Amino acid sequence: MSAISSKKNVPDSFGNLLSRYKLPAPVRVTRPTMPPIEKYHELVQAIWDSKWLTNNGQFHQEFERRLGEYLGVEHVSLFCNGTIALMVALQTLRINEGEVITTPFTFPATAHVLYWNRIRPVFCDIDNTTFNLDPGCIERLISPDTKAIMPVHVFGNPCNIEGIQEIADRHGLDVIYDAAHAFGVRYKGRPIVEAGDLSVLSFHATKLFTSIEGGAIVSKTGGGKKRVDFLKNFGFANEETVIGPGINGKMNEFQAAFGLLQLDMIDTEIANRRRLTGIYREGLAGIAGMRTQNDMPGVLHNYAYFPLLIDEDQSGISRNELYTRLKDFNIFARKYFYPLCTQFSCYSALPSAAPANLPVAERITKQILCLPLYGTLEDETVRTICTVIHKLAAQ
Repeated sequence: MSAISSKKNVPDSFGNLLSRYKLPAPVRVTRPTMPPIEKYHELVQAIWDSKWLTNNGQFHQEFERRLGEYLGVEHVSLFCNGTIALMVALQTLRINEGEVITTPFTFPATAHVLYWNRIRPVFCDIDNTTFNLDPGCIERLISPDTKAIMPVHVFGNPCNIEGIQEIADRHGLDVIYDAAHAFGVRYKGRPIVEAGDLSVLSFHATKLFTSIEGGAIVSKTGGGKKRVDFLKNFGFANEETVIGPGINGKMNEFQAAFGLLQLDMIDTEIANRRRLTGIYREGLAGIAGMRTQNDMPGVLHNYAYFPLLIDEDQSGISRNELYTRLKDFNIFARKYFYPLCTQFSCYSALPSAAPANLPVAERITKQILCLPLYGTLEDETVRTICTVIHKLAAQ
């Protein structure tokens, strides 16, 4: 598709563009696909009748079992949210001091859980294509205080798990994956959540798969799951025995019931997002200075996000200007992830946070824009968004 910004074309006035392409209602970057309310009523009624609201009730048990079956893993532990799950993952591996190498290009929770566990985050640069932790930059950051590596499968694109694991094995480090974006993703036929020592999922309302709030830890062994389950329930081994200082990270029955209904819908949700991603890729092709991500070889993607990179020098429009202009058309994109974690005052003084150490992350954070993507989004709405971006680039 040729760029509409050809000099032979006379750009429309902004007012004309608004009158022709402004969407009738706001389109947000994401929106949960809700299960039928009647089905949720039935499950809520069962909770009401049982009077069992939390503490490993029937829906919690069923959801944990069915979730493991769907993901293709054996040892799953449900949590009230993904952030608490990340904190418990660190405690499970007894990482409560020293340094952990992670990415600055992520939601703040990834870095915050390290701070709350009294761990110093060491920020590593990212890959230009996947936006994930760059294995080529990890090794020089390893010190005698390094305890683990905590990569993020950004936008659901798998990290270079072989490269990261090879480094971790050579230096005797644990690997905890923040898999908040990676629900259902498979790499070379295997669940991506099998990678590392532990993988942590998030089921927040903004995610591809949601239990309203929620999360999970995937463990390698039954013994590992048992320790996770102790730690998420105050350390209780039984009614009278506490094995250690745990926390309250349990998922309640209302969340679990919602998650069960989401499992019935998730394949359709992913299929719809796959179709919409194809429309975006075709509709945005050919715009100078704008780049989208492609499917990765050997990966079964979940199409959780649709990121767009805007190079102002080539496109003639900055990311910030496009972000602002799209709002005029009722299109509410998000600058995921801007600013970098290293640009927050609580981390900016760390030596690893220096911009000179993170050239790729510093560039990507200034160019990234995630466009609206969710399963109930209309095909024609996506085509309109593409047209608007073409027209704005032409101006």
